[in-house]
Amino acid sequence: MTRDSLSMTITSKQEFEQLLQQHQKIVCKVVNTYCWHADDRADLTQEIAIQLWRAFPKYDGQRKFSTWMYRIALNVAISSVRQKNNNLQLAVSLDESHHNIGTDATENKDEGRIRCLQYFIARLDKLNRALMLLYLEDHSYKEIADIVGISETNVATKVSRLKQRIRDDINTQS
Repeated sequence: MTRDSLSMTITSKQEFEQLLQQHQKIVCKVVNTYCWHADDRADLTQEIAIQLWRAFPKYDGQRKFSTWMYRIALNVAISSVRQKNNNLQLAVSLDESHHNIGTDATENKDEGRIRCLQYFIARLDKLNRALMLLYLEDHSYKEIADIVGISETNVATKVSRLKQRIRDDINTQS
C-alpha cells in the first residue's frame, strides 16, 4: 500500500465515521422499526454499519448522504429479516403485554393512538413498513421514492392506501 493510498484510506475512514455519527438517528430508526429485542437491534446496527462501510467507496457525493444511508439501512434490515426466515411480524414481540391497546383506563388518548400506530406498523410487510417509517419522518414522496426504489406516484398511492388502512383499523378497534 502506498503512502497516498494509506492517507486516502484514513481520510475516507474519518469522513465515513463523521457522516455515520451525524446521521446515526437514521440507523436507530430503521433498527427500531425492524427489531424488537435489544440483542437483535445491536446485531442489525452492526450489520448496517458494516454494509455502509463496504458501500462507502461507491457513494456518490453529489447525492444526499441521508438518502443513500436510508436505502442501504433499509435493504440490510429487510435482508436480515429474510435471512432469518422470518416475516416482520415475528421480528416484533407478539406478547400481548406489549400490545394492550386501549385496555388501561388511565392511559391517555395520545399514548393509545401511538401504541395503535406502532402495532399497525409492526404488522406491515417490508415495503409498507419502510414507507410508513419514511412518511412519518416527513420525507417527501420524491425522497421516499429514491430510497425505496419505486416511482413517486407509486409512493403516493401506497401511502394513501396505508393511511386508509390505519383509519379502518382504528375504526375496527373502537
